[in-house]
Amino acid sequence: MAAISPSMMLLRNFSTVGRIAQSVRASSRIFSTGELIRVLPLITSPRSISSTRAAHNEEAAAKAASDTGAPTIFDKIIAKEIPSDIVYEDENVLAFRDINPQAPVHVLVIPKLRDGLTTLGKAEPRHVEVLGQLLHASKIVAEKEGIVDGFRVVINNGAEGCQSVYHLHLHVLGGRQMKWPPG
Repeated sequence: MAAISPSMMLLRNFSTVGRIAQSVRASSRIFSTGELIRVLPLITSPRSISSTRAAHNEEAAAKAASDTGAPTIFDKIIAKEIPSDIVYEDENVLAFRDINPQAPVHVLVIPKLRDGLTTLGKAEPRHVEVLGQLLHASKIVAEKEGIVDGFRVVINNGAEGCQSVYHLHLHVLGGRQMKWPPG
């Protein structure tokens, strides 16, 4: 097996992320060996690549979703027709791990009964109690997950808010330093 030079290793690594880096302006450099390579900005981790891809997928899913009031995947999770990793459950609320986590701890907190509450924008005075229960359940989840001293609760509202499932849900995120601004 032939030895791979450091510049050839860079080329091979760059080709694996080439599709992602298409929008990044690259400059050409010639090393003393005469090999031409592209120099790209430092990508701090493979997670930044997957986060970019996940963000695009979430935006596409949000644009494709619609608030029809029809049963959602969350209704199937509540009915235990689809397995989930449940973190907390009481008579009104269910909390389970997100299948596409955006932080070391990423738990979704949902009301068991939608009652027209597909988005936060549709909240009415009759929903005040369940909204409080969702926030309290988020705190319980943070305690159970050991992140009560630093976590974030996010609600995506509508397509522009990147909501892809029309069953109100809170994202409890933690286990790492959160950044600001979030969007």
